[in-house]
Amino acid sequence: MTRVAVVTGGSAGLGRATVRELAARGWDVAVLARGQQGIDAAAAEVVAAGRRSLAVSVDVADRHAVEAAADRVEAELGPIDLWVNDVMVGVFSRFLDTDPDDFERALHVTYLGCVNGTRAALSRMVPRDRGHVIQVGSALGFRGIPLQSAYCGAKHAIVGFTESIVSELIDQGSKVQVSRVDMPALNTIQFNWVKSKLPHHPQPVAPIYQPEVGARAIAATAEHPRRRTWVGESTVYTILGNRISARFADWYAAKTLVSGQQAADKDGQMLPTNLYEPVEGDHGAHGIFDDSAHAWSPQTWWVEHRRLGNGIIGATLGIVGAAVLTGVRKR
Repeated sequence: MTRVAVVTGGSAGLGRATVRELAARGWDVAVLARGQQGIDAAAAEVVAAGRRSLAVSVDVADRHAVEAAADRVEAELGPIDLWVNDVMVGVFSRFLDTDPDDFERALHVTYLGCVNGTRAALSRMVPRDRGHVIQVGSALGFRGIPLQSAYCGAKHAIVGFTESIVSELIDQGSKVQVSRVDMPALNTIQFNWVKSKLPHHPQPVAPIYQPEVGARAIAATAEHPRRRTWVGESTVYTILGNRISARFADWYAAKTLVSGQQAADKDGQMLPTNLYEPVEGDHGAHGIFDDSAHAWSPQTWWVEHRRLGNGIIGATLGIVGAAVLTGVRKR
């Protein structure tokens, strides 16, 4: 059975890891991003995995270009079954130090890029009454942190936008699925090419996970759709902690996450910014934090093996219940 997926931002970072994971699971994958060398390399990896691929250079902030890209995907690969909105760009600086044009550009790509991708996908999927859109969200869509106001604002907006369209699809009785997969800090190239005004190299907020962790969660959600998935222990406690005490979260972020998002030992390793133009070359999936990134966690294992995990819980509860019942009878 042919399954066609589109991954925006698929040339590097989490998107690149997702392209590889989907191809390994039997998907044909269209790679959408700006940098030609990156998308060509990603598409070649799909072909090497024995699947069909298409590399389309597109700026997702341009809705007309996204529509044209979707037309090309369907003409060359077939109807789109899965659309993954992953693309983002970033600005690291305090809000008042951020150039307004840079701030708006980050919003246009990260938020409106998701909107444009969703529109292109749903306008094709809804008439067919099948298909699946996955929004790549973030723990920072629920808990804003200093130095990333544009990114946090965009990810918060994606949450509200997604909830709105999900409710509309339910009202219409549509079988099209829309999911959101919320990520922790990942070791991707974004921290090398964000536009930064920090004194030291930007870094993810620890704990850091490898991008393959997020990619496996996206692929698992594609194959077993559910509306919301949290990836990584840090995402879970960030979201729940903010619900319990936002005031404490404000204080904690202020006290720890300005210095906690800078790595003096990585100074001198920045690439040119990709905010307005792609960075030349093929940059792969990983950033420069391999030395501190985790490839696995119990929570992410659960995301990938939910049925097995639930079976283990059921069996454990059954054993405990039988032991308790035996002990009561002996009395």
